[in-house]
Amino acid sequence: MAGISDPLEVKGYTFRNRIVMPPMASELATFEGEATDELVNHYKSRSYCTGLIVVEHSYVSVEGKLSPRQLGIHMDTLINSLSKVSSVIKGNGCLAVIQLNHAGGKANPSVTGTKPLAPSPVPVPGGYVTPSALVEKEIETVIDSFVKAASRAFKAGFDGVEIHGAHGFLLNQFLSPLTNKRRDSYGGTLENRMKFPLRVVREVRKLTGSKLLLYRLGADDLMPKGFTIDEAKKLSIKLVEEGVDIIDVSGGLAGSRPPELQGKQGYFVPLAEKIKKVTEAPVIGVGGIKDPYYADKIVREERVDLVAVGRAMLQNPNWACKALDLLKKN
Repeated sequence: MAGISDPLEVKGYTFRNRIVMPPMASELATFEGEATDELVNHYKSRSYCTGLIVVEHSYVSVEGKLSPRQLGIHMDTLINSLSKVSSVIKGNGCLAVIQLNHAGGKANPSVTGTKPLAPSPVPVPGGYVTPSALVEKEIETVIDSFVKAASRAFKAGFDGVEIHGAHGFLLNQFLSPLTNKRRDSYGGTLENRMKFPLRVVREVRKLTGSKLLLYRLGADDLMPKGFTIDEAKKLSIKLVEEGVDIIDVSGGLAGSRPPELQGKQGYFVPLAEKIKKVTEAPVIGVGGIKDPYYADKIVREERVDLVAVGRAMLQNPNWACKALDLLKKN
């Protein structure tokens, strides 16, 4: 059985191993969203032995910005600085994908200068104010923002894009019955709540061609009466039908690090396993993973196809190199 040291072929791309650095906000960009030298070096130092780096969530429009120094992908003028990021990652033999995001009702009005927009005018966990509800014309504009952002990513040399549908951001807000109270074709039933995320995927897929398309799936809100793993399994089937190449499984409407799950390695791996059982697309497992032997074990047991190591890689940029070396010796 393959372990984390083994390569993986996906859509003509060769992942030299199964180790993924997941998207984690660095706050190293300028206020305008431009990649700084510090941000470029942040990724360079972590790309020497990693199989795939998914660059941190990048805002597709100013209205969807979360934090002051978040990386941007909302303007053509950012393509040059983004190309520096993709170039250093790929120059080290690592595949480079960038995550596209719209914070929706979690957007910070003191940063954007506008009132946040969401599926419905209800408070979003982690949000600052009660947002305004998107009208259908605005929904079309947001979809177009994702498409244009993907185009910039490809012009900047990235091997693919990841659409962020987790952690209480806009696409997750549409999926969750806790934040989506709409009574039109975008709300109510699961089929309706899936409509917006699937439309974003469909339109971005038209651009990607041979490039990779990933989706960060918030597979369980972990809140009463929220979006569930059973619903996520149905969505994952639809995502693959729409052309998603890899599903990056996470969870938590209130954020990526639910307090009740901390202290246990691979706390989202059980969700990833369930998604893997219903779809043929490779699945990424994540959640406080820091032990190379554990990471290797869950791949060998075919619980997941790739393993994302986040906080441990932030603390030690050489985590992937050391992990591979350790496994080679044993």
